Amino acid sequence: MPAPELDDLSHRRYNPLRGSWILVSPHRTKRPWHAVKEEQAEYHPLYSDGSLSSRFLRAESVTGKCYVVTFAPTHNLTFADLPPQQIISIINTWTDLYTAHLSPTSPLAQTAAGTTLPPASPNIDSSNPKVQYRYMQIFENKGAAMGCSNPHPHGQIWTTTSLPEEPAVEVEQLKSYCREQGGHHMLEDYARLESDQRERIVYENSAFIAVCPWWATWPFETMVIARRHKRALTDFSSHEKEQLAEVLSEVTIRYDNLFETQFPYSMGLHQAPLAGSVEEIQCSHFHIHFYPPLLRSATVRKFLVGYEMMAEPQRDITPEQAAERLRGCGGVLYRTKMNEEG
Repeated sequence: MPAPELDDLSHRRYNPLRGSWILVSPHRTKRPWHAVKEEQAEYHPLYSDGSLSSRFLRAESVTGKCYVVTFAPTHNLTFADLPPQQIISIINTWTDLYTAHLSPTSPLAQTAAGTTLPPASPNIDSSNPKVQYRYMQIFENKGAAMGCSNPHPHGQIWTTTSLPEEPAVEVEQLKSYCREQGGHHMLEDYARLESDQRERIVYENSAFIAVCPWWATWPFETMVIARRHKRALTDFSSHEKEQLAEVLSEVTIRYDNLFETQFPYSMGLHQAPLAGSVEEIQCSHFHIHFYPPLLRSATVRKFLVGYEMMAEPQRDITPEQAAERLRGCGGVLYRTKMNEEG
């Protein structure tokens, strides 16, 4: 039987059928609505004797640190509502927290600028961790459709001792491409291709390109890619951060304008691990995924069920069609226009 303490401890369980891991967080069902610092014991696997239990009931300890970053003091301002100048402060906060948790041996730590983290307080603890975390996942769930339980626009940051499945798969692919293509970087090459073909571009500037990728699963899925090889937030100049803020503003305005609604999505940054091999870090390439569920209107969404769950994902419109529609939704945010006209 699994150890009883697994009912209360964060841990990862191994799926031998897929060769993948799943994060299990049973204590989340007991989480309070107000900020609290949680401590928990570390899990030590029970089975290592070659038995069937050790073969199939594999688990490993995982610990971490979480942050919540509110986007603005006002309760109704999302990325789409904020001017790029205000989005820069969010990007700077992401950068500071990422920098504070970098391994001292990471190549990124040698070039990262000093942080301007907020002073220590009972609710903010950005001190150096007792253990070196492996990865920092910065993300936002927007809207009730994506499970967002707090209406105040905010993002989250989960920092863990493990390298999660999605970025781990990407890192392996990025490394393989770099080896096989003579040191070229996959997403730098892909951004160049999309820039040349023009069919899937949603918005672009000199530092970033936002596209509905060729392989997109969700109807209006987009990916923001740094045009040049940038491993993480710490590689960006002040001007590049301004351009990233501009792209985030333009993409989210287009989402909201598409169906004239607060467009739900999950958005996440993928960048170099906090700690890892030189190859992992050097082959990483900064990009952002937007996964929105809406398909035909503000009330009709895409569900990944049936064939998509049991076989492979399928999409209902092409990325080229989605990009064309999003390109046409730029300009003034629809609710700003309504307020001005009213």
